[in-house]
Amino acid sequence: MNGRVRCVCRVAAVLLLSLACESVPARATAPPARPAPAVPAPAGSGVVTWAASADRPGDGGADRGYRLVVRTSVGGTDLRVRLSNAFGDRPLTFDSVYAGLRARGAALRPGSNRPLTFSGSRTVTVPAGALVWSDPLPGNVPAAVDLAVSVHTPDAAGPATGHGMALQTSYLAQGDHSAGEGAAAWRRTTGSWWYLDAVSVRPADRATGAVAALGDSLTDGWQSSTDLDRRWPDYLARRLSRAAGTTVRGVADAGISGNKVLADGSGPSALHRLDRDVLSLPGVRTVVLFEGVNDLKAHTGVTAADLIAGYRRIARRVHAAGKCLVVATVTPFKSWPEWDPAAEAVRRDVNRFLRTSGEFDAVADFDRALRSPHDPARLRPHLDNGDHLHLDDQGMRALADAVPTRSLDCRR
Repeated sequence: MNGRVRCVCRVAAVLLLSLACESVPARATAPPARPAPAVPAPAGSGVVTWAASADRPGDGGADRGYRLVVRTSVGGTDLRVRLSNAFGDRPLTFDSVYAGLRARGAALRPGSNRPLTFSGSRTVTVPAGALVWSDPLPGNVPAAVDLAVSVHTPDAAGPATGHGMALQTSYLAQGDHSAGEGAAAWRRTTGSWWYLDAVSVRPADRATGAVAALGDSLTDGWQSSTDLDRRWPDYLARRLSRAAGTTVRGVADAGISGNKVLADGSGPSALHRLDRDVLSLPGVRTVVLFEGVNDLKAHTGVTAADLIAGYRRIARRVHAAGKCLVVATVTPFKSWPEWDPAAEAVRRDVNRFLRTSGEFDAVADFDRALRSPHDPARLRPHLDNGDHLHLDDQGMRALADAVPTRSLDCRR
């Protein structure tokens, strides 16, 4: 439905980013980016139930509709969505935003699709570089369901903001069909999430928190099964839904394929995107940092001391934000084309530091969970998807099982 009042969002400062990241898996090299500032969630935003880090999936187009399918981790009421124009070069208007529960394909459960507002208006204009949270939507949203967020952009053009490698089928339409619950208008599919980068709910238990996984393609889920939610953060969400001894139930996947700790390229570096992609998400109690392999295999001369300094900078900022940091060891990648003994030596030195420094709140020893007992520089064959760096679904599950869930309730 088209609104008649245009609400200009000033909820976020302009993000001074100039990046050129193309569709996954191929991306152009990005120029250096400045850190993206945190955008505090509105009061009462609850806990993040889904998130995907923003990048540039392509160009936007006028009069397009997007029905974006995402999987909730924690359930609750007062659903909010966050729309992002972080990489846009001009203001972007959304004149129709709806949320409903998916039945199958692009079809929604009858009666579940409802309009979202922004400061009371059905229409919102987001400045270039900014983000906006919707008003809370009354009603219950279950855990572990497919939520469909439908948006229409009447005037989009230029660089779009979204997540290129969704590993989830979403749907496109020409014109505004956001309010409809049928599938007929949604004739095209997309493997990206456009403009939507976070969803939150208010859980029934006020003690409920969330964890955010900051990572690269291994966290983004590359080579896990499409449309089946088998990234390791998805498996972790399933573990947490039934885990005793923790009140963490929400999971945010802040993985970007090709991402590095230190250098921009496939999206801003972990250091540059930490605030926007992780620390600004509501209810995040703990961050799991699982990056480093792309810094090593790029052969840019990154040393163990360089990476350790990067980890320490992230730890200081996470702790300064009052959150805990679980650090994951760097996993093996021998037989990947860019592997060499020098990179392996740095990997082992970094992992030794991560395990023994005591500078983090806990360690998830992903290296130990995945490495071959016959050659610790290699992945276990039954967890290797075949390229000797990425994992099959079993490997994704093994990572989730290696996260010490009790450590996610760490408080500062």
